[in-house]
Amino acid sequence: MSTTSGRLLNDWTVRGSPLLIDGELITCDERFETIDPATEEPIGRAADATPAQLDRAIAAARRAFDESGWATDLALRVRCLRRLRESLVRHGDELRDLTVREAGAPRFLTHGPQFDDPVAALGWFADVAESYAWTRDLGRAAPMGMPSDRHVLREPVGVVAAITPWNFPHQINLAKLGPALAAGNTVVLKPAPDTPWCAAALGRLIAEETDIPPGVVNIVTGSDHGLGARLAADPRVDLISFTGSTATGREVMRAAATTLKKVFLELGGKSACVVLDDADLAGACSYAAFAGITHAGQGCAITSRLLVPRARHDEAVEITARALARLGCGDPSDERTVCGPVVSARQRDRIEGYLKLAAEEGGSFATGGHRPDRDRGFWIEPTLITGLSGTARAAREEIFGPVLVILPHDGDDDAVRLANDSPYGLSGAVHGDPERARAVARRLRTGTVSVNGGVWYGADVPFGGYKQSGIGREMGVAGFEEYLETKAIAEGA
Repeated sequence: MSTTSGRLLNDWTVRGSPLLIDGELITCDERFETIDPATEEPIGRAADATPAQLDRAIAAARRAFDESGWATDLALRVRCLRRLRESLVRHGDELRDLTVREAGAPRFLTHGPQFDDPVAALGWFADVAESYAWTRDLGRAAPMGMPSDRHVLREPVGVVAAITPWNFPHQINLAKLGPALAAGNTVVLKPAPDTPWCAAALGRLIAEETDIPPGVVNIVTGSDHGLGARLAADPRVDLISFTGSTATGREVMRAAATTLKKVFLELGGKSACVVLDDADLAGACSYAAFAGITHAGQGCAITSRLLVPRARHDEAVEITARALARLGCGDPSDERTVCGPVVSARQRDRIEGYLKLAAEEGGSFATGGHRPDRDRGFWIEPTLITGLSGTARAAREEIFGPVLVILPHDGDDDAVRLANDSPYGLSGAVHGDPERARAVARRLRTGTVSVNGGVWYGADVPFGGYKQSGIGREMGVAGFEEYLETKAIAEGA
């Protein structure tokens, strides 16, 4: 354990982190280790839930929705969300340390999307719920000659199963919990096995420092990915909110189809950073290098394809390679580190498989391409691959590592074609003359686009993708409304 860890986590190394089921913190007999990816040392142990415990969690969420006043008591929901935010802020230093150690996240990111921003977003969702137009008056009409006063009501969906990945644990856990709870739903959260403590810490705060009623939030950690499949298929669950790979998203959708439950999917990406011929090449390529390897490239919306004018391709390669080499990879606890370790040996091996494939496909490494000289930890050097065609697997498939592929384009139309020639459509970036860059951005088939370094991320900004990058939106009012049903009522006048 980190010497800076405090009360929240101080008994988990031996006993293991608990589950949260029906308002109770439950320590399991079965536990699994959570590992520091920078050192390969065990941080501690986490509760390894059984199918029976998951069943109990679903039953608790169902009962809390059907039998308590949570769904109708807006004031309680708003108060509970704000209290949870305050609790997370109080324990911020401890949770930052945990995020760095468990997710391998660079510490500087905990001042943004790895902690501070998603915690602040809880307050934003509380504000949205408080000001939202839950009822809309459609006025009087006389269909078939029958005068009727008509209203549209927005109501919570019911029991939400939130299945989350390891790369941005607080961001994604809270981006699902915040709007789901604000809307009046109850939740069963199943986090990734690589980051169980980040979720378990949230559960402990909910149980000990908030007034959230028993059963409203249930947090079930486990090493068995089959728990997520059980959630997706369970008829007591009304909505699946899943973030992860496109392949797993397909399986979630298939399982959910048996009961026709609502599905939100935030999936993979292979986003393009487009550099136009009138852009500041040094600035654009340096931006792409920083963006592409932040958190070791472990972000679905990270731009991992760099499209540059053919006439300046070699110059762009030199600038980008130099920037990547300068950034390097380092200790995630150092505030200066941009690229830390990847999360696991499994993930490192997967990335190395793509590097080998890239070489077989005719690519070469302008920088990186290997493990750095470190005795311990799951490390990959920041890497720039050149010489691939746009059809190469390493240029089309999501690698999820600190790997950037550079491709030449022959003007704006060709750049748009290359950028859109992907099964994904999650994010993108464009650099160039503002008017031209805006025009190109509008042509990209993606859910978010940065123009000349603009930052689209925020609690009020809907996030999600086109094509195989997902279904629906997270964050913003659109993300809040994912957790609502629509009911129309007509009264005889």
